[in-house]
Amino acid sequence: MIAHRTLLLAAACVVGACSSSSTSSMGGAPAPMADMSTSAPSPDPRVGLRAGSIDSVTQLMAAPAGDAIWNLHLVSNTPSPGKFHTVTNSDLAFSAQYVIQGNYNGYMVWDPTDPRRPVLASSYYCPASQSDVSVYKNLLFVSSEAPTARLDCGPQGVTDSVSQERIRGIRIFDITDLLHPKYLTNVQTCRGSHTHTVVNDPRDPANVYIYISGSAGVRSPSELAGCSALAPEEDAKAEAFRIEVIQVPVANPASAHVVTKPAILADLTSAPRNTARTAQDSAERAAAAAARGPGAAGGRRPPNRGPANPLLQNKGPQQCHDITVYPEIGLAAGACGGYGILIDIHDPANPRRVTSAADSNFSFWHSATFNNDGTKVLFTDEWGGGNAPRCRSTDKPEWGADAIFTLAENKLTFRRYYKLPAAQSSLENCVAHNGSLIPIPGRDIMIQGWYQGGVSLFDWTDASQPMEIGYFDRGPLDGKRMVSGGSWSAYWYNGMIYSSEIYRGLDVFELVPSAFLSRNEIDAAKTVRFAYQNVQDQQKFIWPASFALSRAYVDQLERERGQSADKIAAARSALDAAERLSGGARKSALDALAAQLRADAGSANNAGKAQKLATSVGDLASATR
Repeated sequence: MIAHRTLLLAAACVVGACSSSSTSSMGGAPAPMADMSTSAPSPDPRVGLRAGSIDSVTQLMAAPAGDAIWNLHLVSNTPSPGKFHTVTNSDLAFSAQYVIQGNYNGYMVWDPTDPRRPVLASSYYCPASQSDVSVYKNLLFVSSEAPTARLDCGPQGVTDSVSQERIRGIRIFDITDLLHPKYLTNVQTCRGSHTHTVVNDPRDPANVYIYISGSAGVRSPSELAGCSALAPEEDAKAEAFRIEVIQVPVANPASAHVVTKPAILADLTSAPRNTARTAQDSAERAAAAAARGPGAAGGRRPPNRGPANPLLQNKGPQQCHDITVYPEIGLAAGACGGYGILIDIHDPANPRRVTSAADSNFSFWHSATFNNDGTKVLFTDEWGGGNAPRCRSTDKPEWGADAIFTLAENKLTFRRYYKLPAAQSSLENCVAHNGSLIPIPGRDIMIQGWYQGGVSLFDWTDASQPMEIGYFDRGPLDGKRMVSGGSWSAYWYNGMIYSSEIYRGLDVFELVPSAFLSRNEIDAAKTVRFAYQNVQDQQKFIWPASFALSRAYVDQLERERGQSADKIAAARSALDAAERLSGGARKSALDALAAQLRADAGSANNAGKAQKLATSVGDLASATR
């Protein structure tokens, strides 16, 4: 993810922007009419958007950037308040009706009950990067990796190279009352926590586990006993090639502790390199150094760049950047520097690698997403660490992109890249970053943040032909220099899309019907509800029986020409008629329709989808009272 720093912008507040109830709402206008064109707007309106201007004195936004939107509706944009304003916003988690937004100064809790005007319900000031957040029932976990982060949440930082005042690991809060959280404890880790993943085992309800992904160097053993930066040949307990697993007893979370350090990256070789990409990297670093002038300090050392210990040379990544778990199928996908790995998590305290994939076009494997039935995995490549422009017209489409793999018998097979199709400027940090599935039945639809490339809505149901079906984008933050910003993550939760905008706050979007997505499909997606959500801890989508679900399958059969026009019309008519009935009459009508649809499915062009329709109508009949 983006570099460990706050934006180089003043922390002063724009008039009105520091109020907890301040919102710059764009939701006054009604959602756009359905776009039934099957072609994206041309020329692409995202290309050449006007930059937002930053006042040279206050270093704050003085004028908005231009924007472009297609098949989405921006409901609202809410600036971060007070001590969080102009400080890097990071990842999102969700609990009940609340959106929890990480920030390098702590975290904010938003109540978007009225999505046009989200309200800041509470906040917790506690500086640390990245402050990635996750929830498990009444517990909140917050990552800390920066060497300046303090145990007491003080703003003064830590300057000593070894200090017992430093926190690098996980903070744990009791959020039984989310508006009044209690800081329970912290768990120190050897690399700190750049990101983390919550893992729950249905067979072990007494505990929840946290996988720690740390991108920083190993701490001194003088600060945290047992930490070793040596090679495994020199120290069998060395940190290289391991993740740290924290066990959190649910009944006593204050006793959380590191329980294992599985070496899931052991024995991987150095990842393959694309010589053209490496040459471009080198040229750009040289140009940046020249621009800084003689004697200027070098740039940030990227994670996993290269170990100082010669025994670690020519080996694979030392640690993972992010891990996504899918307990429903007993697997996790780790994005680990130079590799994407598949991990068996049936025993969550002792995960083990089962296979891996490498790609010379990838620079830094960053995150992963499974599709709902666990037959595909999408990995992202955060080439440039989130601070570089990787979506220019001169950047190849396979660089800084998503890579889509099919998954069968624990084997990954590469199918296709997906990259934001609109060229961005050299003033916009843009690369694949965090996104989530949207519960459209029978399809793999995803919303994803691309930093200053905005958000992209795309369909990867066909792993070999991913296709963008919607987007939102703003122009660069500054028209003269690079200022890092944009969408850190864009996630669907209980009917809406939330984007953590690094500089501009919290964006709220909703889907709108289009030629690619019907109103029935959107309504069916909204029936999938969760009590809480962490995108890196995927929960299986299960659609309750509804008329929207059945109609969604009818719409898909029509769009895909999966069934004859007369049978599609008959199914729609029968569903309409059944919905007007009630009780036993409705059940009888639905039973009869389900039987007819099962009979018709055998001759359909898309028999599988036709059978899903028949099953959904049968389930609807069974649910009718």
